[in-house]
Amino acid sequence: MITQEIHVVLGSGPLGIATAEALLRRGHTVRIINRSGKAEAPAGAEVVQADLYDQASVQAVAEGAAAVYQCAQPGYAEWVAKFPPLQTAIIAGAAAAGAKLIVAENLYMYGQVDGPIHEDLPYAAHTRKGQVRAQMAEQVAEAHRSGRLRTASARGSDFYGPGVLGSSLGERVFLPALSGKAAQATGRLDLPHSYTYIGDFGETLAILGEREDALGQHWHIPSAAPLTQRELITMIYQELGVEPKMSGMGRMMMVIGGLFIPEARETVEMMYEFERPFIIDSSRCEAAFGQQPTPLADGIRRTLAWYRAHRAAQPAAA
Repeated sequence: MITQEIHVVLGSGPLGIATAEALLRRGHTVRIINRSGKAEAPAGAEVVQADLYDQASVQAVAEGAAAVYQCAQPGYAEWVAKFPPLQTAIIAGAAAAGAKLIVAENLYMYGQVDGPIHEDLPYAAHTRKGQVRAQMAEQVAEAHRSGRLRTASARGSDFYGPGVLGSSLGERVFLPALSGKAAQATGRLDLPHSYTYIGDFGETLAILGEREDALGQHWHIPSAAPLTQRELITMIYQELGVEPKMSGMGRMMMVIGGLFIPEARETVEMMYEFERPFIIDSSRCEAAFGQQPTPLADGIRRTLAWYRAHRAAQPAAA
């Protein structure tokens, strides 16, 4: 049954779509916002055009909404310059509309961590993008503390799943695997690394939008137990029934690639995530909401099915 409660998702990328799907499963009325007003949206969701860098535009699309979900972001190479003003406008617009704001984040703000990454760690980012993430996370927290806006944040590790292309477990792994070529991993292959399934990220955002007891906190998305990239990529090839092939792109290769590709250049400072164990602790969220992560084998099957269906529209990986 569709409810009268409106939930507004900012951004129509894979996370925005996963969040909209989770909200629709709960029977909510869902409005997806992007700059074009067009998207490959799930059935039942309305797509609306707006400039999310403009407070008044954000307020207009958020009016009457029970919750707003911040899943929008600028291009990776433009994060430092464009992400803070984007979030500032979204916070101001959601506050003016009187809607809760549920913010999707990553783990950059913690910096280089020894051991599992949990919610009680201090922000100790040593990279530009990590420092931007820390400032933005504090901005969200301060908006809640001041009473200006009711907020909650959800943080995931590198994600994968249907629609996910640019991740380290995205098109440079799945497309070559489907073609019988070598997957291109990032960094070292034999270190444990946590990945977050995109559907679980959307599910957690939807939960936070419904739970008053979740507000004023940040939560780590339920994520499957870490495997090494070699183990995980091997699972992908085993699902396809072919011999695993893979290579790891190290820091120097990223530096060279960055001479020509802005996204590769921006990845260099984040290479520490792939040069040491990178493990998320999501036990707090799992215990609070009873949400369990999608098993990696199931996530891989769903992701391969999506890539098979969309492969014709995607450029071949080098």
